[in-house]
Amino acid sequence: MKLHRESKGTIAVATVIFAVLGFLSVYYLEIWALIVIIPMLVIYGLVFWFFRVPNRDIEDHKENVIAPVDGKVVMIKEVDESEFIKGKAIQVSIFMSPLNVHICRYPVSGRVIYKKYHPGKYLVAWHEKSSTENERTTVAVESLTHHQVVFRQIAGYVARRIVFNCNEGDVAKAGHEFGFIKFGSRMDVFLPLDTEIICKIGDKTKGGIDIIAKMKE
Repeated sequence: MKLHRESKGTIAVATVIFAVLGFLSVYYLEIWALIVIIPMLVIYGLVFWFFRVPNRDIEDHKENVIAPVDGKVVMIKEVDESEFIKGKAIQVSIFMSPLNVHICRYPVSGRVIYKKYHPGKYLVAWHEKSSTENERTTVAVESLTHHQVVFRQIAGYVARRIVFNCNEGDVAKAGHEFGFIKFGSRMDVFLPLDTEIICKIGDKTKGGIDIIAKMKE
């Protein structure tokens, strides 16, 4: 199983902690140490599972809006996007549990025209206000259909590290990685009002593969 490059520090720390706890358990609890060691091994395995990188065949897209992450659609509504669009947009929000793949992908192809990091709170990721109050990043892309699409990585109650590896002027390719969020989190996509929304609330998405909307050319 291939692991994401962001896993290195976390796995190193987890290995040291689990090794120390395992040694202390065996030393002090002797045969009863298995009561502690077995749950620790399960948690240790979940850390590796969290950072997995699945093999996915990413196609080229023009008008399609691709699911930027693995997760569950928790919101589809018309909102005022005040940071970049400064007007009405359709917000599609996808929540990621700690068991989902947390690679973040471009939802559309085009050119990066805006990026900004915002420090903030750590409300639970499905909270509506997390989009404007939590630690987050905002990226905007001028799509190949000449629309401005904004998407936002949002840290959740557990997440404490957001990574986004893109700069203004970069070429964006729908479905291709631009960042990562460690542990539970959410991603919002803001689309033009005339966008055809294909997904619905409750849908499970596969990042880089599933089409969640289509924009008019």
